[in-house]
Amino acid sequence: MKAERKGILLVFFAAVLYSIGGLCIKVIPWHAMSINSGRNIVSVLVVGGYLFFTRHRLQWNRWVVLGALCVCGTNMLFTLANKMTTAANAIVLQFTAPIFVMLISIALLHKKPEKLDVAVCAAVLAGVLCFFLESLEAGGILGNLAALCSGLTYAGVFLLNDMPNADPISSVFWGDVCSALIGLPFLLRETDFSPLPMTSLIMLGAFQVGLAYILMCEGLKTTPAVTASLISGIEPVLNPILVAVFYHETIGPLSLAGAIIVVVSIIIYNMLKERMNHDHL
Repeated sequence: MKAERKGILLVFFAAVLYSIGGLCIKVIPWHAMSINSGRNIVSVLVVGGYLFFTRHRLQWNRWVVLGALCVCGTNMLFTLANKMTTAANAIVLQFTAPIFVMLISIALLHKKPEKLDVAVCAAVLAGVLCFFLESLEAGGILGNLAALCSGLTYAGVFLLNDMPNADPISSVFWGDVCSALIGLPFLLRETDFSPLPMTSLIMLGAFQVGLAYILMCEGLKTTPAVTASLISGIEPVLNPILVAVFYHETIGPLSLAGAIIVVVSIIIYNMLKERMNHDHL
């Protein structure tokens, strides 16, 4: 019980650290690819240090590589989305990852969907539609598409981590290296290295990417996946609040309705699934 409580706390702190991403990305006056490269350079140092001190050997196989590609895609798409749409849209649309996990499992693993699965997919689709209806007027449709795609790549991270010989921390290390290299040409063209962007960049790399992922990996060792996903629900709530308070970015009424539908639908889905699994035992 003590180990599980510790795991829950680690997942909670990881979610809190993830939630600073929207604000830090917004206040850095750089191209999204520059930000992504810079924060991942810092993250590589943090994760590399963790691997060194824990004597964890880096793995390299097809599942680790596929996981790294998904991590790299999630890093880039989420950063791009935060520059092209609101922080609320970016994080809530990425929060559709569990739905993509479900759909991929049905399509590729031939798992027959249950009525609950279909109902939740329909509800989340309705919520996502709210974002796109409002973005047609606001001009942020490309940002919303990038955020939705980051939900798809994030789903890939979860799926690939369950494959044989997968190693989550190795995938995140190689994914961060890939992200840093791809955005490096953009980073080398930046000229504003004043205290605000540099401090925000270090916070992103060290805490929002590096430390947060380490805490999540450690927390998931003793925390059930459903419990972890429920605790992680604090991220799509806290992220836009921080941006609204410190960056004064507001969310439209239709997008707000969509956010509530998406977050509530996935939380209820996880709770019902947990109850169903418990009843089957």
